[in-house]
Amino acid sequence: MNLLRGYDRLKALLLGRERNPLDQGVYHQLSLVAFLAWVGLGADGLSSVCYGPEEAFKALGQHGYLGVFVGLATALTVFIIGLSYSQIVEVFPSGGGGYVVSTKLLTPTLGVISGCALLIDYVLTIAVSIASGADALFSFLPVSWLHARFIAIVFSVGLLTVLNLRGIRESVQPMVPIFLVFVLTHVFAIGWAFFADAGRVGTLVQQATTQAGALHGQVGLFGMLALLVRAYGMGAGTYTGIEAVSNALPILREPRIQTARVTMRYMMVSLALMALGLLTAYWLCDVHPVEGKTLNAVLIERLTAHWNGGVAKTFLYVTLVSEAAILFIAAQTGFLGGPRVLASMALDRWVPSFFATLSDHLVTRNGVLLMSGAALLVLWATGGSVTMLVVLYSINVFITFVLSQAGMIRHWWQQRATEPLWRRKLFINGLGCLVAVGILLSMTVTKFFEGGWITLVLTGVLVGIAHLIRHYYNTTFRHLQRLNNLVEVADAALALPSVAAPEAPPEAKTAVILVGGYNGLGLHTFFAVTRIFKLYFQRFVFVQIGVVDVGNFKGIAETERLQQKVAEDLDRYIRFARSQGLAADSFSAVSQDVADAIEQLAPQITARYRNAVFFGGQIVFPEENLLARWFYNFIIFSIQRRLHLLGIPFLVLPIRIDK
Repeated sequence: MNLLRGYDRLKALLLGRERNPLDQGVYHQLSLVAFLAWVGLGADGLSSVCYGPEEAFKALGQHGYLGVFVGLATALTVFIIGLSYSQIVEVFPSGGGGYVVSTKLLTPTLGVISGCALLIDYVLTIAVSIASGADALFSFLPVSWLHARFIAIVFSVGLLTVLNLRGIRESVQPMVPIFLVFVLTHVFAIGWAFFADAGRVGTLVQQATTQAGALHGQVGLFGMLALLVRAYGMGAGTYTGIEAVSNALPILREPRIQTARVTMRYMMVSLALMALGLLTAYWLCDVHPVEGKTLNAVLIERLTAHWNGGVAKTFLYVTLVSEAAILFIAAQTGFLGGPRVLASMALDRWVPSFFATLSDHLVTRNGVLLMSGAALLVLWATGGSVTMLVVLYSINVFITFVLSQAGMIRHWWQQRATEPLWRRKLFINGLGCLVAVGILLSMTVTKFFEGGWITLVLTGVLVGIAHLIRHYYNTTFRHLQRLNNLVEVADAALALPSVAAPEAPPEAKTAVILVGGYNGLGLHTFFAVTRIFKLYFQRFVFVQIGVVDVGNFKGIAETERLQQKVAEDLDRYIRFARSQGLAADSFSAVSQDVADAIEQLAPQITARYRNAVFFGGQIVFPEENLLARWFYNFIIFSIQRRLHLLGIPFLVLPIRIDK
């Protein structure tokens, strides 16, 4: 018992206090205003300027003067994609990530492709952000410390995991000062680069024109375009993160659409200006790669070379530390978006249903742990190489971009009779789709043999696994339909004239039956008790817990509807039992944890009905295997153990499902 109390104290210390989904203020406490959403969701996009522009500039080789054109194309792409997703936000105010949009506007098959692609992208978001952060951190540490780089990576993933298990808002708020320092230092550095070289701009432009002419003479227009396209594709990681806003709408502060629009505006402007500014600054300051240092580190050293020694070193350290920190923060987008995609797919049975459950801190704990573990596996497999991770990265997010924009094109075409602005909206999403297709094709071609094929193969494997899981669930649900024939029998009995049920004294033998809704499983358990124990029990008490999961954790109104549905289900059980001449009562609660709720209700029930025995039905599969244990809820045995520890009798009744 002391060990259990010690565990509870440690859990409270690390993860904070538990949250009540019935608390009127809990949704306000957990939701993010536009600024915090910009920090939590926009950090992924904004932090990409630490590696996206660098990869693009390196791809240009000795032709860095072309970086301005790549920067302009990058900024334009950011605005096009941002505007396209702003329209998705309007159509899907409850959350319109790539999986939801593709599923509802195209087909479930394309939806699962989009969802799987997005899951892998979010895992790579965590991996590339953490690895890039480690590079930035070790850029100004002694080379002899590099052996500790992977330890720092593991520690960072672990820290973010704990923060996200505490809750969404708690994971974002500590990041605000770091985020602001990053923005201010980099805006200043870009501005200083333009100011310091203002007198040389004319000369540099003339040199660039001459060099571009020479390059054209050597490789021709097609060769120049190929070079630009490759550099543009290598910097495509810059565009990731924009989709996260539409996917994370349920965690934004009301009015959600307005909050999402403002957040998107912050992200577009900051990301576009930062990417364009850095690519231009690299060229103006004649920055070249230096082993063991990022291009941003080299840029800052060049800019501060003539400053006072102490001031220059302080600014360099503050800037690079803020870079490392915001790259770690950028992984937060993966921790926010990945579990939410998993939860949406779990509700549709593409992945195990436990990914849709909420912890006692109202977070998708299983999803957070999976994203953390998968990111660590990827980091270990690649050795935390940013170059390798960037190759794997970005392809998948554009699969999602293409499918989402295609779905929106279809939507506006179908709404053309009722939407007066359908042409303008279709044009925006059409342009977004065209840009996304172009980037996807260019990246697939340029990155395929460099390792991009690995991402595509993993996505295909994940899609195949998702189809197997869905098939397994569908097969089992068909078997469960046989139990639901009992509902028709019960409803027929409810249609008969009501019969006054006998009253039973408090000390009467009472059967307490746990039910999960008015369905065949609950009725089968009731019939099993009456068949096995004959007339032993004089009263039946039905207990149902309304489960709060990702599907209904969207506001207090949804929770109230859940409570109403539970009350209606229990009322039908009571009326049916009374129609059979039995005394009946009910207890209910709403919680994200069924076992905890039952453990709290059980003493109240036994206090009112002293001779109570608890019953629960458990489905028994003909061929129980690892899949059954993974995909179905065996929580009844956990409840049984908890009640036994309280001295309360609990019997599990097997309900066999035949093929």
